[in-house]
Amino acid sequence: MVHKYDFLVIGSGIAGLFYALQVAPYGSVAVITKKKKKDSNTNLAQGGIAAVTDRNDTYASHIADTLKAGAGLCHYDAVETVVHEGPQRIKDLIELGVKFTESVYAASEKSYDLTREGGHSKRRILHAADWTGREVEKALISSCQENDQITFFEDMAAIDLLIPSRYLGAAIQDDVCWGAYALECVNGKVHTFLARQTLVATGGVGKVYLFTTNPDIATGDGVAMACRGGAKIANMEFIQFHPTCLYHPLAKNFLISESVRGEGGILKRRDGQRFMDRYDPAMELAPRDIVARAIDSEMKATGDDFVFLDITHLEADYIKERFPHIYSTCLGFGIDITREPIPVVPAAHYLCGGIVVDRDGRSSLPRMYACGEVACTGLHGANRLASNSLLEGVVYSCRAAKAAIAALKADREKIPDFPEWVYTHLSDEPDENVIISHNWDEIRRLMWNYVGIVRSHKRLLRAKHRIDMLQNEIRQFYWDHALSSNLLELRNIAVVADLIISSAMYRKESRGLHYNIDYPHRDDHFWLVDSVQQGGQCFSVPFTALPA
Repeated sequence: MVHKYDFLVIGSGIAGLFYALQVAPYGSVAVITKKKKKDSNTNLAQGGIAAVTDRNDTYASHIADTLKAGAGLCHYDAVETVVHEGPQRIKDLIELGVKFTESVYAASEKSYDLTREGGHSKRRILHAADWTGREVEKALISSCQENDQITFFEDMAAIDLLIPSRYLGAAIQDDVCWGAYALECVNGKVHTFLARQTLVATGGVGKVYLFTTNPDIATGDGVAMACRGGAKIANMEFIQFHPTCLYHPLAKNFLISESVRGEGGILKRRDGQRFMDRYDPAMELAPRDIVARAIDSEMKATGDDFVFLDITHLEADYIKERFPHIYSTCLGFGIDITREPIPVVPAAHYLCGGIVVDRDGRSSLPRMYACGEVACTGLHGANRLASNSLLEGVVYSCRAAKAAIAALKADREKIPDFPEWVYTHLSDEPDENVIISHNWDEIRRLMWNYVGIVRSHKRLLRAKHRIDMLQNEIRQFYWDHALSSNLLELRNIAVVADLIISSAMYRKESRGLHYNIDYPHRDDHFWLVDSVQQGGQCFSVPFTALPA
């Protein structure tokens, strides 16, 4: 089945939905999502959105905090753009119906309750209790559903981007994106989505790792598709591990928000000893890379499987009001956080690299934009400052929308006729799912063991050797068996794992989220650059890290 739209959006998180709303007045919009509309990293975001909305805060302070967290690799123009345009995008979200928690201390005019998280020098995090993402997602989905120009396609997994040089004959050298092939998961049929402007907003890559705070959909699909399509990918070595994921045998990737530490939570070993004072002056409010490595170090030193995050010194009523979702979820697992500390471990959380884009979200592949976690804008550098992600998503999706609208208005080119999908093999082999799940598990375990919080040259070599073998197996398996969402995701996490390993091997220093015991020091002489991959090659690209 062939669908033609002016705009194609792949992904239904904050970046994809906000973009869809901006472009809808100018053309038809298709939003494809491989699960349901609300299934996204955005929906699980607990903490909030960082923006300068308080008179006691400044743009300069937010910029400085972002640059410090990014360990020298933030692009100054990206930081300045996001920080300065952020407050207006917050107003846009409020107008769309997002209800942030208001301050109980407001005298007359409306003001919002602002919390603080690691790396921030001021209270500037707007939140909706402790489930901000759900509130944002609900408002955006509601607005999109009311718009006749926007059509949702659920249970539709993108397979690959429509690139003429890949699908219209070897003689064609035109590397331009005209949409995507997508698998209708419920019946195995492949749809062709033709579009003049395509936005990739597929979120993160957390499921590449054994332990993650991400939902099951976070399999790096956008990064993998863009890589296969020839787009530039950057800084994949910088994977942020959230310091505090709930440790419980029945809990699956449940995040304990950084706001818990922002409101006074204390990290302790199982023997009750506090330890963050030995790692950073900011203690529990240090940037995430420092806190995650500290917890990892303490767990290795003691042999414990977890540490505790303790907020029992706070008033019980305050805890229940400020963190209702965390309180109720933990209580469901038998943990009363008003009376006992929370067992936590680090887990893969956020990708700070991704598809290289400019200030308007354009990728190196014409007609393709990328926004949100899938994109490398230069904002996060080597480590994301807490709660800058949702802000980045909404700022860059707005800029990308303006650029795409302008491009559509000037577009006179005919959309090529792409062939319908060729079903190469329809296998009913009973061991097919076993092979897929086995390879899934192997990739995630090797990434956790060899390419995790602390790395070494030897571990990376082992990981690279094994991922090369697995990719060869998966490529053969992919063309010999029937398409399924599990097979597509396996193919994608293998590509993403290879990108992460290759970038980690390329950067011979330790900086931010990338820590290699064989190169333990930061090297600003050689490595104040982005590590970019394209066509199987890795190379350095300099950038502007300071204001002109």
